[in-house]
Amino acid sequence: MAKEEPPHWSDILKRRITNFKKDERSEEEKKAEETNLFTKYYTEWKGGKDGDESYKSIPRFYYRLPAEDEVLLQKLREESRAVFLQRKSRELLDNEELQNLWFLLDKHQVPPLSGDEAMISYEAYLQVGDKAGPKCNKFFTARVYAKLLHNDPYGRISIMQFFNYVMRKVWLHQTRIGLSLYDVAGQGYLRESDLENYILELIPTLPQLDGLEKSFYSFYVCTAVRKFFFFLDPLRTGKIKIQDILACSFLDDLLELRDEELSKESQESNWFSAPSALRVYGQYLNLDKDHNGMLSKEELSRYGTATLTPVFLDRVFQEYLTYDGEMDYKTYLDFVLALENRKEPAALQYIFKLLDMENQGYLNVFSLNYFFRAIQEQMKLHGQEPVTFQDVKDEIFDMVKPKDPYKITLQDLVNSCQGDTVSSILIDLNGFWTYENREVLVTNDTDSSNTADLDDS
Repeated sequence: MAKEEPPHWSDILKRRITNFKKDERSEEEKKAEETNLFTKYYTEWKGGKDGDESYKSIPRFYYRLPAEDEVLLQKLREESRAVFLQRKSRELLDNEELQNLWFLLDKHQVPPLSGDEAMISYEAYLQVGDKAGPKCNKFFTARVYAKLLHNDPYGRISIMQFFNYVMRKVWLHQTRIGLSLYDVAGQGYLRESDLENYILELIPTLPQLDGLEKSFYSFYVCTAVRKFFFFLDPLRTGKIKIQDILACSFLDDLLELRDEELSKESQESNWFSAPSALRVYGQYLNLDKDHNGMLSKEELSRYGTATLTPVFLDRVFQEYLTYDGEMDYKTYLDFVLALENRKEPAALQYIFKLLDMENQGYLNVFSLNYFFRAIQEQMKLHGQEPVTFQDVKDEIFDMVKPKDPYKITLQDLVNSCQGDTVSSILIDLNGFWTYENREVLVTNDTDSSNTADLDDS
């Protein structure tokens, strides 16, 4: 009996196409089936029982932000945040409640005095907490007491220190709420425009800025905001966490301008003061010889003592934002902040990026030699005998003590606490000269002080 041949593949395909029924289900039904199948197979894979729906007990953790065209949802979100911030504001102690707290603390002080300071015991501290009202409950805990407990032989804490602690906490919460009002996205950070609005509206409340002309406000705001973003946004994301603003000292420096009797020295050392802002802007205008509102490489070369090397300035204009080869005021502010704060990690990061020409993440002998050659050339122009690179290279590696003996990373510079000296040696003839003659300068300072002492006697 002849063996029956199997059907040809083409016949099988035709038969299947004939019998195939078109899926008439909607997209939603297909998705629902897909979800059910996924849940079923995932549960089996995890070894769960049939009908196990424990995944449904996971709380929702993602809430989509309203789109730009969802006006109603955006308004609802804004109103909800405003109500939330108002409620948080009402939970804070007002001036009257703070005065009442001080009165209660003073009334419950426990002798003897510690120096000139009134002290309070833990028992009296708890009594004050009971009388101060519910708003103060969070301040009257064992944790807070232990935090403020020092070497008092009777186990007491200073009333003044505790009250200052409460004042600081209230101020931080008030400031947090104030900054959050400018957080348009409601995500816990401020964009550049948000911080500009905050500082612009803060200016009238700072007596030390009363003398500023309104035409200068925009330049002042730009100058102030740049410091926040230069140091708190190292990755240049265009936004800063409100927590970071509160944790740094910049806001304290800014709000210090509320003091009507701020000393001249304090004003000169405060970046946010009117004299400081006018100084920086005045320098920019003086450098701008063609008065086009921008700085060319040649104009910037006269910055400071006019001893920055051409090689370094070339790198500044290659690496950082310019417009048709010229630098605007905002980019200039970053430049000034980097050179005036060379000990700070953010400033070292700015300078390191310029020194790391090949973007390798480290400086090698070639990088150091490339920049130091420009110092040697400037020394020749000034009639000085150039120092050999070999000596300088050895000194730099001895100062930094990098993990890899042939490479210096940014972290090596930061860890060594010598980053400012190394950068000065490589980019600034005046900085190199100061380093090279440091022993002579120290001797001269000592001789001057000794002479002054003799004159006084």
